[in-house]
Amino acid sequence: MVRVFINGYGNIGKRLASAFSHDKEIQFVGIGKYSIDKRVDEAFAKKFAVYVPEQKIPDFRQKGYDISGTISDAVKESDLVIDAAKDGFGYTNKVNFYLPMNKNAIFQGGEDRTGEKKVADIIHNSRINYDQAANQKYVIQGSCNVSGMGRIMQPMIEKFGDKIQRYDVMLIRRWADLEDTKDVKDSIEWDKNPHHQEDVKSFLPSVKLYVEAYKVPSRMMHLHQMTIRFKNKIPYFDSLSDIYHEEFGVAVLDKAKGTADIRLKARELGFEHDDTNMVHIHEETMRKSDDTLKILYSDDQTGIVIPENHLLFQSMMFGRPKNMAYEHTDSLFQISKKRDMLEKEFNT
Repeated sequence: MVRVFINGYGNIGKRLASAFSHDKEIQFVGIGKYSIDKRVDEAFAKKFAVYVPEQKIPDFRQKGYDISGTISDAVKESDLVIDAAKDGFGYTNKVNFYLPMNKNAIFQGGEDRTGEKKVADIIHNSRINYDQAANQKYVIQGSCNVSGMGRIMQPMIEKFGDKIQRYDVMLIRRWADLEDTKDVKDSIEWDKNPHHQEDVKSFLPSVKLYVEAYKVPSRMMHLHQMTIRFKNKIPYFDSLSDIYHEEFGVAVLDKAKGTADIRLKARELGFEHDDTNMVHIHEETMRKSDDTLKILYSDDQTGIVIPENHLLFQSMMFGRPKNMAYEHTDSLFQISKKRDMLEKEFNT
C-alpha cells in the first residue's frame, strides 16, 4: 500500500485530500498546512492528520490544535508527496524535502518545467502521455486549462490526423474559485505570454498551436473557444458526439446557456465540491465554414485536475495500464455517472 501525503490544503489540496483519503489502495498520511485559518478546522473535522512547518508548531498548539508533526515528518513517512503548495513553492519544497529524502512527488501546473526553478521534465495529461509518467520520480500535473485542451485536442488528432493544419485557442479564465475570499475584480485582463501554449506543446510537440488568455470577472468555470483549421475542407461528421461520446471526462451538452448553469446544476445534483471534474462541449455553438471548425467548451477549473492527479499517481507508483487506471479513478470520482446526469439535464 502506497503512503501518500498532500503538502498544502488550499483549493486543490482539500480536493485531493477528499479523494485520496477514500482510496482503499492508499495509506493516507495527512495534509500539510502552513497557516491558521478556517481550513484547519475543516481538516480536523474530516479527521485528517495535520502537519505544519516546525517553526509554526507552537502557534498551532497554542490555538488548541493537536498537530501530528512537522512537514518533514510527513514527507519522511510517505512514498509519494502530492505538492499542492502555492505556485512557485513547489520548487522550494523539492529542494528542502523531496530531493534530500529521495521521495517521489507530483507538482501542480503552476510550477516550472524549464529554467533554474524547474521541478520536473514532464507535464502530464492522461489522455496523451499517461504511460510516459510510469516510474518517473517527479512529474507536473498540467493545469486545468492545459488538461482541458489535451482532452479536446487529442481525440481530434486521432480522428483527423494530418488533415489538421493548426489550432487557435482563446482561454476565457474565471477570476477566482467559488470558495476564494478575494474580490472578483471588475476588469478583463490579458496575459501577454500565456504558459498554456508551451505546456500543451510539451506533450503535443508536433501541433501548430496559438493560445490567447484572458481573465474575466466570474467564479464559474473557464470557457475555451477553439478554432481548428484544416488543410482542406472540414472532414464530414454529423455531431461532436461522433468524436467525443466515449471520451472519459468529456460531456457533450446542447442546452446550457452559460458556465453558471453547469456549476449550479452540479451543486443541485450533489456533486462533491460542486465539481464536475470534466470539460463540457457546447454543441449548439459549433460552427463550420469551409476549412474552419469552431467549438466552445467549458472547463471545470480546479475540479478537472483532481482525477488527473489520481491517474498520474497510478502511472507513477503502480505502472498500471491506462484502461485499468481510468476504471479505478472513475470508481472513486463517478465521472461517467456525472457525465450521464449532465447530458440528461442539458440535452433533453
